[in-house]
Amino acid sequence: MRAAEVARWFRTSDGVRLRYLEAGSGRVVVFVPGWCMPGRIFAPQIAALARRWRVVALDPRGQGQSEVPRDGYEPTRRGQDVRDLLAHLGGGRVVLAGWSLGVLDVLSYADMAGDGRIAGLVLIDNSVGEGTPPPPRPSRFFQNLRQRRDATVRGFVAAMYRTPQDAAYLDGIAREAQRMPVEASIRLLSYPRPREFWRDSLYAVRRPLYYAVTPRLRGQAEAVAQRHPQPMVEVFEGAGHALFVDEAARFNASVEEFLSRRAAWA
Repeated sequence: MRAAEVARWFRTSDGVRLRYLEAGSGRVVVFVPGWCMPGRIFAPQIAALARRWRVVALDPRGQGQSEVPRDGYEPTRRGQDVRDLLAHLGGGRVVLAGWSLGVLDVLSYADMAGDGRIAGLVLIDNSVGEGTPPPPRPSRFFQNLRQRRDATVRGFVAAMYRTPQDAAYLDGIAREAQRMPVEASIRLLSYPRPREFWRDSLYAVRRPLYYAVTPRLRGQAEAVAQRHPQPMVEVFEGAGHALFVDEAARFNASVEEFLSRRAAWA
């Protein structure tokens, strides 16, 4: 039986009202989505994991159905938003799962708060500052966002998947991805941190790690597997950037194993 999903709200320490989706009960896993994406993109994980776990999917500021403030679209504030969410959820360790830009938001939280509340990290398909950097984003992307945002965002969303997706689903995701001001969305892709900041933030967390990537990040995954004290690394060869949708069954099974056997709940 599928656990009922509910939408809840909390207010950040700077007064912004953020929404999150929640289902299930027990130990907590918190999902943080990528650039401009809503928390509902983790629907396959909410449905599968809430049978055994309390699953939370955040709409970060300006995303999903959360409030769209004028500022706060930078890593320190976004990390604090995660910290505020954990304070709202209550005590005990959690597994933090970030995808794409959400990887950086989770690592920003870890840098400011340490790993005291972290039972484990799930980092999905973004650079963590290891080894050779991934190929740069096309140089005209920001210009295209300013000049023809709708078409650019729709192209970006379509390119996240390798498996066929319903047209209405893609349309909804693309519409939600344009809620924040365009300059705020560009600031999110321009975090003022060197690559080494993310690498050092990752290795300062001594809890278990699951790093799931597509082939472009294979080199970083190999480096993490060698350097991290408790790594679990997988490369999703045939998936797109939204690998947790393209290969939901495989990804969910891996997260189940991580939560059940590897996470440091005690």
